Amino acid sequence: MSVVRIFIILFFLSFGLQEVQSQSYRFKTSGFSVLQKNERGKWGEWSSLDLVNLSVVLDTDKHRIVVYSQELQLFNILDYIEREENDTDIVYSFMCKDNDGIECKLSIITRKKQDYRKQLYINYDDHIIVYNIITV
Repeated sequence: MSVVRIFIILFFLSFGLQEVQSQSYRFKTSGFSVLQKNERGKWGEWSSLDLVNLSVVLDTDKHRIVVYSQELQLFNILDYIEREENDTDIVYSFMCKDNDGIECKLSIITRKKQDYRKQLYINYDDHIIVYNIITV
């Protein structure tokens, strides 16, 4: 009987530990810019920064990132890439699929030498979207 009790306790503890590890991170955007490739495959110039106030949620429990723009941007996380850090940046990246099933890489970058400013980069093969974000 004590073996069954131990098993039940371990079973519920394992679910409790999983719940602790799963988190939701909330951000607000303050601006965004876009960079596109031209017809010859060369990167152009960043667009001027447009001011926007949107919500962004990174939900590690549901394995998704959602940008609550006028057209909802839903990114299902396929793979969590190991954290990278150097003298200037801390980078958390995720391989994702967007609403249309197109693969892309999302990165949350903290700029150490810019007062720890955070940015969300959405990288596609032919364009990149960047949002300036703050944690809420």
